[in-house]
Amino acid sequence: MPEYTCGDCGSPFDLPQAVVDKYPGWTPSRCRSCRDSRPRKQSSGGSRKPSAPAESPSDGVFTDGSADPNPGNGGWGAVWVENGVVREERSGGEPDTTNNRMELKALIEGARMVPEGTPVTLWSDSNLAVQTVNEWAAGWEKRGWKRKTGPVQNLDLVKELYHLLAERPELTVRWIKAHVGHEWNEHADELANRGRLAR
Repeated sequence: MPEYTCGDCGSPFDLPQAVVDKYPGWTPSRCRSCRDSRPRKQSSGGSRKPSAPAESPSDGVFTDGSADPNPGNGGWGAVWVENGVVREERSGGEPDTTNNRMELKALIEGARMVPEGTPVTLWSDSNLAVQTVNEWAAGWEKRGWKRKTGPVQNLDLVKELYHLLAERPELTVRWIKAHVGHEWNEHADELANRGRLAR
């Protein structure tokens, strides 16, 4: 089956060959998870805002990154929240970058925001970034920072984040679903856009 890369979360995904054959020339832009997480348009009469998720975390460092176009001008944002109150926030941007690099940069800057010894969860809506540090990086390091299927993308940032988290066991990285009304995830998204537009 052909493999694609999601434009939202950066994760690889595939489609059944029957679907690919049915729509020749079509390239899907989002994985099913990201596509399904977007608010659906109402079929009749007005629009309704998506309700906030039942479990919207109010503690941690919320991070996000973006590039528009991708690759293009990019931005990252990180906001540290305790009991729903902002302790600190940061944002920045880079020219000629990608959304995946900005997601990793946001996690790095978010981790640096927290004093050593302070247990905090770092939240990211990038499955790719979360899986990279939580599941794959240890194996890549053992193989000399190589993947079985080719080079590690964004190796400089992957290594920086991985080593930073290895030195800070009090920090954990977790995935949060995007575009479903998580207040602080949306705030981090706004910071990333601010950083991108400031370029």
